[in-house]
Amino acid sequence: MLGFFVRTMVRKQAAPAMAVPSKLLKPVSLTKVASRYLIHQDSLPKLPVPELRQTCQRYLAVLEPLVSDEELEHTRTLVADFMVPGGVGERLQKGLERRARKMDNWLSDWWLQSAYLEFRMPVVVYSSPGVVLPRAEFQDRQGQMRYAAKLIAGVLDFKTKIDNGTLPVEYMVGKPLCMNQYYQILSSCRIPGPKRDMVVNHSLGKAPPTHVTVVHNYQFFVLDVYNSDGTPLTVDQIYMQLEKIWNSSLQTNKEPIGILTSQHRNTWGKAYANLIKDKTNKESVRAIQKSIFIVCLDAPMPRASDEMYRSRVAVQMLHGGGSRWNSGNRWFDKTLQFIIGEDGSCGLIYEHAPAEGPPIMSLVDHVVEYTKKSEMVRSPMIPLPMPQKLRFNITPETKKDIEKAKQNMNILVQDLEMKVIVFSHFGKNVPKSYKMSPDAFIQIALQLAYFRMYHVCCSTYESASLRMFRLGRTDTIRSTSMDSLRFAQAMDDPTKTSVEKVALLQKAVNAHRVYTDMAIRGQAIDRHLLGLKLQAIEDLTSMPEIFMDTSYAVALHYSLSTSQVSAKTDCVMCYGPVVPDGYGVCYNSMQEHINFSVSAFNSCAETNAAKLARGLEEALLDMRALLEQTPKAKL
Repeated sequence: MLGFFVRTMVRKQAAPAMAVPSKLLKPVSLTKVASRYLIHQDSLPKLPVPELRQTCQRYLAVLEPLVSDEELEHTRTLVADFMVPGGVGERLQKGLERRARKMDNWLSDWWLQSAYLEFRMPVVVYSSPGVVLPRAEFQDRQGQMRYAAKLIAGVLDFKTKIDNGTLPVEYMVGKPLCMNQYYQILSSCRIPGPKRDMVVNHSLGKAPPTHVTVVHNYQFFVLDVYNSDGTPLTVDQIYMQLEKIWNSSLQTNKEPIGILTSQHRNTWGKAYANLIKDKTNKESVRAIQKSIFIVCLDAPMPRASDEMYRSRVAVQMLHGGGSRWNSGNRWFDKTLQFIIGEDGSCGLIYEHAPAEGPPIMSLVDHVVEYTKKSEMVRSPMIPLPMPQKLRFNITPETKKDIEKAKQNMNILVQDLEMKVIVFSHFGKNVPKSYKMSPDAFIQIALQLAYFRMYHVCCSTYESASLRMFRLGRTDTIRSTSMDSLRFAQAMDDPTKTSVEKVALLQKAVNAHRVYTDMAIRGQAIDRHLLGLKLQAIEDLTSMPEIFMDTSYAVALHYSLSTSQVSAKTDCVMCYGPVVPDGYGVCYNSMQEHINFSVSAFNSCAETNAAKLARGLEEALLDMRALLEQTPKAKL
């Protein structure tokens, strides 16, 4: 369940300074900066609970292109029963409304638990997104170290904005957005449990962490990045420390302890409990969990052609390439891991529970710009202490756990097909020239590409931001509609004229735009339906039939899990499919080109990421050609 965020309309403005969230702070200890943060947060509206009848009617409309007439008729009956005055739906709705009155956000805790912490598949591929950054200008380890040192300094520079409250508030369609997620991404970590995980944020404690973790050749180091007076180390100082780390971890014959974090969550939960029985291991794990973020200095990956390079880097970011390569050079529970290869490949992977893509991409944009700066400050070479190497005592049981994790990781690596493409023909410029939303245009192209491959449409997830509301996360934009289906059917129909096709395209794009607007204003259906279902569980009432219905299962089987995650940097985010027979599609539309990532599982004979990627390119070109050949007067 990926919770990314459509960032089409987000802009930044300087606004009242902000600080750390107050959730774990006592009111008496609030600083002026924290008070400003609270004033901003308190000014945001609460997430509304949509009207029951509205959601039910929209749910039926969503199902229309997805299920058979018989199934739809059956669901209509169930929905009518659910909406009966004084019935179960009304009772659950009132329960949700009570919850909404009592809480800052009726959804956010439920969503964190159900979408992430109770999700038991590995975070690798199934949950954590990767980001492919532009290839860096180095080809050796000195260049790798220098780039890593600049990157660390860039993240610390961004952290200063968070710590001193100078992070600008973001706006969408003129409304200020909740900034809480920015305060969750540094110094935080997921911790496995036997049945449910938790996330711990160490930046909220009395002594916030002052170190980052560096991993090289499967070995973990604590790198202190602040001087005793609180000032950050300079790029030169960080470089010298990284050199020391590199030179003391030349051997690769160590147990890749980090690969344990790639396991199924229940399996990792048990292995974790065993691992931290040992005092040394517990202290080492705690140091990793508490660190501000992780930097992974990767060994070179197999060479790839220019055409395949981005796809190869995407899998390096997502899973490390397997146990022979860099999959052990990670701690996948950590919220932020920057990955820098010796061959110039770089990017990151982030654990999804604390935040969506946009705060991560804002950080990325800042860091990439920072690494381009020429270094003015030459620091006095005061000798710094050797970074501490973290020790692990590997019992026979833990060694067995590591071997199992290696096997499972290698199976997953073989199973994931990832295709990253740069669509160079046009970007946002073309849809905008026809007064169409670029995001809606891309989504309709994706619907067309899928329809051409399978001759049916499918349940499609696109994430919408709920950050207009206090502690808002995401809801679902349902990109598949009767309008998108009619356009897909008509596009290759020789009996339809180009004017008719354009009219259907415009209708489909507008329907997407309307649904997006509805979703960002808290009026979409998916989180509301989830809330009603979870309310039934909390009330210990029998599960309403509407949620046991085949149509509900079809609606939630997202064969296309999609997200627009925009950035100023020429990069792309990537992630795995959310169902075994589905696709993960992420894109960053720039002014004159679009970066896409498309993933699928090789174990499913029906899916083919490379074919869908080609189909998407063709659909975009065909839609432009259709618009170009139709007289403007008809548009």
